[in-house]
Amino acid sequence: MSAILRAEGLSKVFSEGTMLSFGQENSGVRAVDEVSFEILRGETLALVGESGCGKSTLGRLLLRLIEPTNGRVFFDGTELTALSREKMRGMRRNVQMIFQDPYGSLSPRRSISEIIGEPLEAFGLVRSKRERRERVADLLTQVGLPTSAMDRYPRQFSGGQRQRIGIARAISLNPGFIVADEPVSALDVSVQAQIINLMQDLQEKKGFSFLFIAHDLAVVRHIADRVAVMYLGRIVEIGEKRKVYSAPQHPYTQALLSAAPEPDPDRKSRRIVLEGDVPSPSRIPPGCSFHTRCPIAQDICKVERPALRDVASGQMAACHFAAPNPIPARAREVA
Repeated sequence: MSAILRAEGLSKVFSEGTMLSFGQENSGVRAVDEVSFEILRGETLALVGESGCGKSTLGRLLLRLIEPTNGRVFFDGTELTALSREKMRGMRRNVQMIFQDPYGSLSPRRSISEIIGEPLEAFGLVRSKRERRERVADLLTQVGLPTSAMDRYPRQFSGGQRQRIGIARAISLNPGFIVADEPVSALDVSVQAQIINLMQDLQEKKGFSFLFIAHDLAVVRHIADRVAVMYLGRIVEIGEKRKVYSAPQHPYTQALLSAAPEPDPDRKSRRIVLEGDVPSPSRIPPGCSFHTRCPIAQDICKVERPALRDVASGQMAACHFAAPNPIPARAREVA
């Protein structure tokens, strides 16, 4: 299966404009650090990691909602990062986003018909108000909302219903690729499964690819085909979902999985405790950025940054001691 989207050496540094000790200028916040990966046609790649690791920034870089400091992004063979602003506007029909906040992402002053219908009009896909209403009604039906919703306003809907409206807007142009930026994190647990099931159903019918961003590995267990784990702006592990969940190779992935609820009530697991705080992205430590918290860190980890490399078929990790290299010590575990 061919890739529909590819990132090569993607980086984003935000300037802080501050000074460090001894008069040294701050080099800025390195939110995304030389990230490379691809997403296949019809695939869902889940991107997980703690808050502040750069997940949302990476998603916005892929769609050029913000400009990268370095690196390139390709969609279906076209380099998005080389397009003029005008040509990029034309490409937005093919790449869309579902935002995290279902309350802040919808204009309170516009009706649902206007919110969903605006992209259709902007790209000339409807020729009249009647046609727009027909298309909006169809989209509302696809996301499980009544057609009468089109004449109402966002304040009249629950969080889950608002997210359905955001999904309807994202799929209105039949894009080939959608970034879903923590689309269920602001919703009640009872609603999260409904939204995830809806997104899966729409993907099966329409065939688009997903980058599904989340901070919790438990959330993406049922929707992902592959999983990428991010820490301090870098992907530290990526692979087929089954392999990442059953045999995680990076100590950070192991810790995240140990904190996720176990779906099998008969299976006992131990929590891996990570000590210390996440370093500031403006002062990323040398070597492996995870070594300050890693329970198996050795001297080499403090000076040499590990490359993201193949550790098994369909699985890559950025760790000096990932398979086939032996891990020198067990992670500290508590019951």
